[in-house]
Amino acid sequence: MSAHSPKSQISSERLLDARAQFVLSGIIREHQLTGEPVGSRAVAERCANRAGWSAPTIRNVMAELEEAGYVEQPHTSAGRVPTDKGYRYYVDHLVGAAQLSKTDAETVDGLLDDEGAGANPSRLMERVSHLLSEMSENVGIVVSPSLTENLLQHIEFVALADGGILVVMIFTPNIVQHRIVRLGEALTQDELDRTARYLNAEFTGKTLTTIRAEIVRLMHAEKALYDRLLRNAVLLFDRSLEGDEQSGAVYVDGASNMLEKPEFASVERMRELLRTLGEKSRLVQILSECLAAGRGTGAVRVRIGREFGAPQLSACALISAPYRIGSGEVAGTLGVVGPMRIEYARLMAVVNYVARRMERVLREDAASS
Repeated sequence: MSAHSPKSQISSERLLDARAQFVLSGIIREHQLTGEPVGSRAVAERCANRAGWSAPTIRNVMAELEEAGYVEQPHTSAGRVPTDKGYRYYVDHLVGAAQLSKTDAETVDGLLDDEGAGANPSRLMERVSHLLSEMSENVGIVVSPSLTENLLQHIEFVALADGGILVVMIFTPNIVQHRIVRLGEALTQDELDRTARYLNAEFTGKTLTTIRAEIVRLMHAEKALYDRLLRNAVLLFDRSLEGDEQSGAVYVDGASNMLEKPEFASVERMRELLRTLGEKSRLVQILSECLAAGRGTGAVRVRIGREFGAPQLSACALISAPYRIGSGEVAGTLGVVGPMRIEYARLMAVVNYVARRMERVLREDAASS
């Protein structure tokens, strides 16, 4: 029977009535607990106190939900499991304002309230990805701020004995990058110091891409005055940014948790998922797309199943949120990847709270430095 059959009382294009919503919620909650198809008897037990909700009535509603595409029957004579469409309806209409439990708040605070937690941002992001993995029993992901779009605090150039130049860049919030670059000509330490003093005096608080564009503009406008100094600055910046991606580092923790999920019992499906989790550029793209087009509550974004547009993630859900530093620009992203039956309500609250706490930690550390 078609999903749009006139015999169905449920339209896939409008809000479900209260009874259908309750049955869909019951199927989802039961499936989240067991990972198994849900039969009418299990839903009937949830509806035991509702007068007039007989097992045949519930079976009829489940059949209508299946016709409309919210649930499916994986095997003949089996119960139903929610589809990505069913989970999407659940997230958009039934989850409501996600409330953080006291236990979850204390767990997050216990990790992030440590004095100096933000002093080493890389270590902080490792800890947060592990925290998200532990709390969700799924995969925790944190993408650090893009260096090219982060604000420069300080820069130094050091001439090395072998002719290379050590570039030390410090970004808000205390992210330090060391890189060795090589130019086609030798620069003295005095020239390097002059270039660094000029950059620190004129461009502190701006992004690397903004600085480079401004230097090139000045070089054309005031070539006679700044020719040598600006040329050195352009050369050093080009080499310092060479090969940099427009995204930061990616921290992934808990991929082994997926081995325990029945959705990934297939060796091939598991292999494809692990391969995707190991591809930095793909993860960043997925998280960026989720933030740009995903739907959720407030800053939290949720992408489910076929919404990824990637077969290897068709059994997955992603709950993510941006974290911001200073002026409000998006600095990075964090989130949880798991099967579609992930705990949406709880983890949406957890992800949002972790993002806000990370912002506070990084902001406080930057202010104290």
